[in-house]
Amino acid sequence: MDHVFFLSHAEWKAAREENAYDYVVVGTGFCALAFAQRVLEANPHSRILMIERGAFFLPEHFQNLPLPFKDTLGGLSETFPWTLSATTALGKDGPVRWQHGMVPFFGGRSTLWSAWCPRPNGDELAGWPQATIEAARRNFETAEALLRVQKADQIDLERSTEELRVIGKTRPVYGPLQRCIQSLLRENGASVDGIYRTQAAPLASAAENVNGIDFQKYSTPGDILALADRQAKLHAAGKGARLDIVSDCTVDKIQQQEIDGARQATALETSRGVLPLGAAQLILAMGTLPPTTLLRNSFPDTRTLGERFSAHFISSIVARVPKSSLDPQGQFGDLELSACYVAGVADDSYEQQFHIQLSSLWDVNPAKNAGTALRYMPDVVATASQVQLQTSEGYVVFVCAVLGELDYDNPGSWFLRNHQDGNVTTNSLLQVRENARDYRTWDAMDEATFGILEEVLSPEGVARVEYWLGAPDKGEWSAERPGRQQRRVDALVHESSTLYLGEEESAPVDLNYRFRGSNNVYVTGGGLWPRGGSWNPTMTMVALAQDLADKLEGAK
Repeated sequence: MDHVFFLSHAEWKAAREENAYDYVVVGTGFCALAFAQRVLEANPHSRILMIERGAFFLPEHFQNLPLPFKDTLGGLSETFPWTLSATTALGKDGPVRWQHGMVPFFGGRSTLWSAWCPRPNGDELAGWPQATIEAARRNFETAEALLRVQKADQIDLERSTEELRVIGKTRPVYGPLQRCIQSLLRENGASVDGIYRTQAAPLASAAENVNGIDFQKYSTPGDILALADRQAKLHAAGKGARLDIVSDCTVDKIQQQEIDGARQATALETSRGVLPLGAAQLILAMGTLPPTTLLRNSFPDTRTLGERFSAHFISSIVARVPKSSLDPQGQFGDLELSACYVAGVADDSYEQQFHIQLSSLWDVNPAKNAGTALRYMPDVVATASQVQLQTSEGYVVFVCAVLGELDYDNPGSWFLRNHQDGNVTTNSLLQVRENARDYRTWDAMDEATFGILEEVLSPEGVARVEYWLGAPDKGEWSAERPGRQQRRVDALVHESSTLYLGEEESAPVDLNYRFRGSNNVYVTGGGLWPRGGSWNPTMTMVALAQDLADKLEGAK
């Protein structure tokens, strides 16, 4: 892989000693690809170096690979370059005891994500600078195109009932079940306290129908390598510059000095030697927490880094309703899926947002269809277990991954320096301490989820709803709702806000995505969020990375 796609040892030595780059991009995930593609689209002669801390792992999203690759999700594929405060890790501050980690491989988390890509509306971006909101809106369409976003109700839209029945013999169908769930939500969803909009789930899953594949979760490795291949051909023809990529290279620190009265990044100290930056702009596209650690160590005089922290806390609720209640006419095929996005707020305030990622499954033969169903599952990060499906003959199973907004304005939650850790890539301390607002949001989103299941998705009433109690592979169905301890997940996802942008000087990043401690360092990703919202952040991250590319190219 190194010799075919990435810089060899000799080429890396030459890159450090001879090449003059326009942009050095740290990371190879969504934002890195979005930035590089947009820059090279505007000017194929732009010289870009991508630096990836990890090695090559997966060629694409694990869900597109054979069934055993499901075991790559979580566990050993994550690393945690920070320390948790003792009170958080011991559960003394509330249910949350840890934060999901980074994926330290080529492509980052893009190979292991849920692929839900909702567009936040104006109210959901409350607290954001108007200029940033407008920038995101300008680029939503191109961001969705890059990620190949399609709504669940469009996947099998053009197919007749007979076609769906035939297709349903070989793969899941987004058809009658999808339309049924959408219709129920559209008619009655807003009757549940806090719920204000529902829609078919936007999923980054549209394939280009190659070899009959029409559902393929998106990841960056293939597109980055294709972009590098295209640039290599343009370079050979004298019509562009190569896109260089180096792997197994960790950036430890940014060297900086004062030039003409302003701080400027001049070189990167890496695990593979020092890389002079020259006139290059440095783009940090490496998630939320690692760039915060890097900037804090490199620019120790800068304040407010990590003083603000937000993320999404999660409830997981699995329920079932008899198929006969939802499909009295017998229109469902043998294997059907549905994916819907349900948004809500607590206390009628967009300061406390939540949403439900609602996946539904009807399967006449779950044992036989296990591999196929997993391949097409809308949210394989949160899906029904084989035991739950095999014990649900005659039922539609609902899996609700419910995400709520951790209060960004809570002084008890932060990501600050860990003075007891001498390693510059890990010397940060994360503390999460839920406050009263967090608990109000969590209570409201759980209650709204039960309301959706019992009042909207069960046409014959609450008595026909059953919940799964116990571990996914060892539990039982019951009319009793799962208790708080069972349904509330002890880990956070979608961390944000540690490098929030704003017009005020106290914001670490300005409205042009420039880190205020330097005149040539720029930030992408969820760390920019002034406040977290509840919507999945990837598509908006990509939109703002594209806007950063436009701004920098436009200034040249």
